[in-house]
Amino acid sequence: MRILLKFVIDCDPDAAWRALHSPRAVAELYGPLVDLEPMATEGLPSSFRPGDDVPVQLSALRAVPLGRQFIHMSERRVDERGGEVRIFRDSGIPLTGPLSSLDVWDHQMAVSPAPGDAGRTLWRDRLVIGGPTAPLLWPLLWTVWQWRGARIRALAPTWAHDPEPDEAADTADG
Repeated sequence: MRILLKFVIDCDPDAAWRALHSPRAVAELYGPLVDLEPMATEGLPSSFRPGDDVPVQLSALRAVPLGRQFIHMSERRVDERGGEVRIFRDSGIPLTGPLSSLDVWDHQMAVSPAPGDAGRTLWRDRLVIGGPTAPLLWPLLWTVWQWRGARIRALAPTWAHDPEPDEAADTADG
């Protein structure tokens, strides 16, 4: 079963790619509904890297345990007509909790330049789940993914390192 999202966000592809590698930015995507906490004593890495295996604890509203999840990161690049597509993949698996009944968890997020819209990013998000309870969990995960999509669109402008120059300040200085 699949959940798909596709939309344009207000940041450049490099900023979106950096955010995908940031455990802090990823955790903010689910907030405040779901919290993502490290299980390892050393905490979350400062940046996700290909080959990373990161165990996390998920909870709803900081009170209801949702289970543990194993995040396994990989990435690849594909050339398309509109430019380079960078794909970030989490092929880990839920370990405990309601999602642990899934035996397939393949989450891929792709960023590329938005067609005809310089400085913006086309965001594509695909979650594939499988297992005996996938049909029962799909509506819940679809709802969470809609929330997540709204959070991505809201947070994307904050991902840029360099804010756009303020024209009023430029003319006052000049």
